[in-house]
Amino acid sequence: MRILVTNDDGIFAPGLKVLEEIAAEFSDDIWVCAPHEEQSGAGHSLTLNAPVRLHRHGDRRFSVTGTPTDSVTLGLRKVMDSPPDVILSGVNRGANLGDDITYSGTVSAAIEGALAGIRSIALSQVIRRGAEHEQFDATRKWGAKAIAPLLDAPLPSRTLVNVNFPPLPADEIAGIRAVRQGFHDYSRGSVVEGRDPRGLPYFWFGLHAIEHTLDHGTDLEAIDEGFVSVTPLQLDLTHHTSLEALAGRYKA
Repeated sequence: MRILVTNDDGIFAPGLKVLEEIAAEFSDDIWVCAPHEEQSGAGHSLTLNAPVRLHRHGDRRFSVTGTPTDSVTLGLRKVMDSPPDVILSGVNRGANLGDDITYSGTVSAAIEGALAGIRSIALSQVIRRGAEHEQFDATRKWGAKAIAPLLDAPLPSRTLVNVNFPPLPADEIAGIRAVRQGFHDYSRGSVVEGRDPRGLPYFWFGLHAIEHTLDHGTDLEAIDEGFVSVTPLQLDLTHHTSLEALAGRYKA
């Protein structure tokens, strides 16, 4: 099995090293192509107005001066001599749950892989500030268990899988659940305003937690109850019920 490993936290992120260790449980043909610097929140952005450079860090190990999407694109088109069987993205330091996935560079790297027709899995470790256990302990012990069933699962084309690990020591995890995507309440999100040393205003996003409801059967509920969450995602964003309703409004 040939595996491409990427992320959005950057080539030197500790989560990437964890994911390489997990990938090594399945194969010795592992390639790494990740952003040179952290790209959290980059979403599925592609660099169009600046050159993107490729740096080599060793055998089958590269970084890209761009986004996670750039990294997967160059990994597939310039770095690897043949396509991978699987793309693993992560392990992100922090959750990618609910509709936060729309902002996630980690998930978007997997989206780019799915667009290329490659089985793609995004992995994230939920972090609890001040926790005394090693933060990636859950992923280290449960990562291969979560990935293995996905390698030959009958997933349709243009889909990917989003996996999150709860902020617990590995021996406290309750198990693995396949669940749907939950939703946050972004109406209460905050923007913090301040002033720089020159007295000019600036704004800082993402400093406060976003509230969410623990609807039954969601990734948010699974993590809250100590389970690893596994959520299949699709690239078709069409809301088919609304499509049928709107079609009737445009009939001649």
